Amino acid sequence: MKKGFVALLIGLAIIILLSPGIVGRLAERSMDENLDWAATESQEVVVTSQGFDRGWFSSAGQHRVELREGELRSAFLAIIDDIDSAELPVLIIDTRLDHGLVPLTSMSRDKGTLVPGLGSAISTLRLEFENGDQIDVPGTIYSEVGLTGNLSSNYVLNTGSFDLHGETANWGETDILVTTNPGNGDIKFAGSIDSLTLTSSQNNVHVGKVGFSGERRPTKFGFAVGDIKIDVQSIAVRGQGEPAFFGPFSLNTTTDVDGDRISMESKLRLENTPFADLGTAAISVDVELTDIDGVAAGHIADALRQLQGGGSEDDFMFVVEDDLQRLLAAGFELHFERLDISLPQGPITSNIHISVDESDANGFVWTSALLALDATVEVSLPAELVDLMTSIDPQFHAAIGMGFLKKSGEFYEMEAAFQNGLLTVNGAPMPLPIPGLQ
Repeated sequence: MKKGFVALLIGLAIIILLSPGIVGRLAERSMDENLDWAATESQEVVVTSQGFDRGWFSSAGQHRVELREGELRSAFLAIIDDIDSAELPVLIIDTRLDHGLVPLTSMSRDKGTLVPGLGSAISTLRLEFENGDQIDVPGTIYSEVGLTGNLSSNYVLNTGSFDLHGETANWGETDILVTTNPGNGDIKFAGSIDSLTLTSSQNNVHVGKVGFSGERRPTKFGFAVGDIKIDVQSIAVRGQGEPAFFGPFSLNTTTDVDGDRISMESKLRLENTPFADLGTAAISVDVELTDIDGVAAGHIADALRQLQGGGSEDDFMFVVEDDLQRLLAAGFELHFERLDISLPQGPITSNIHISVDESDANGFVWTSALLALDATVEVSLPAELVDLMTSIDPQFHAAIGMGFLKKSGEFYEMEAAFQNGLLTVNGAPMPLPIPGLQ
């Protein structure tokens, strides 16, 4: 046997036999970094390590996840309204980590792998209540720690059901993949849920197949940008009142950064939507927001988070006034290329274009922002719908009598424009009682 081949075999043996202990430490550190980073990203989450029992080829660890006071905790309490806020359960994550550049021991379990990396892990979840009761959370998380520290986690849930205090959840096959990079903060995710049904003594909610994907990247402005796509087959709600059905639903949104400016584009489609007493509607929205000042937007977003955390509206307006002025002075454009509602009486179509020219932030006054505003609105309403609305509320006649709506065939139309401080509706000027613009 040639020496080179023997050397290769020895090298492979070292990798297989000695690397697990070394790589185990790196994998442990990498997983803790990912958990610490996740907790930092969501400041309402507290992640505590309950210990890590390190072996040579595999290790076991436990982490405790709790929610601080905040918007996320409030949302959970709104859903679980029969549980005292002090008894909101904590999430316990039990993890087995098979480490080594080639994690051989992972092959003895489900979804084992020989793909090189810092480790391959399997995690189970359970809820722990204040009184000590514990409930296993269905599903399993399979994770891979890459050589660069990236963590790829795959949550797999087979078809099943769950009963708790007279409430039942039924679900179809669920598969969710999340990849995180604690180095730069990037997240990528994709997943699908075949179906979900929640049943209680009060109501029944059924959600058809759900699919989603996207990515998000942190910015220097304190919020993330990226893409997200959501598709929902249907939603049905049956309760004590009339049942409600709607769907399919889709949302596709993209946000990006160009220098110090933020841009966003979004498309929304919602079919078979109950629309008050007018029947079932289909809604289509295409909106584009461009050239938003990133610094001002970041400060306003931070103030909104503080307001949701319990701040007062007066404090909010005081804090954001300067940033609102900066945002308007920087200029931006808002375009609703499509804002349509299809009803049994006919289609409502509209498009809206708003632009604010850049101006001197140091000499900013609110009237200067109005002078920098250039806006157009076009709306078309089916005559059958206008006749119906007039029969319900006779005051609707005033919109026609004052010239806001003009009939054109089977539709009523309105064209409005605001330019150089002057508002016109269907070509007629409309006075605005705004100081400094008369």
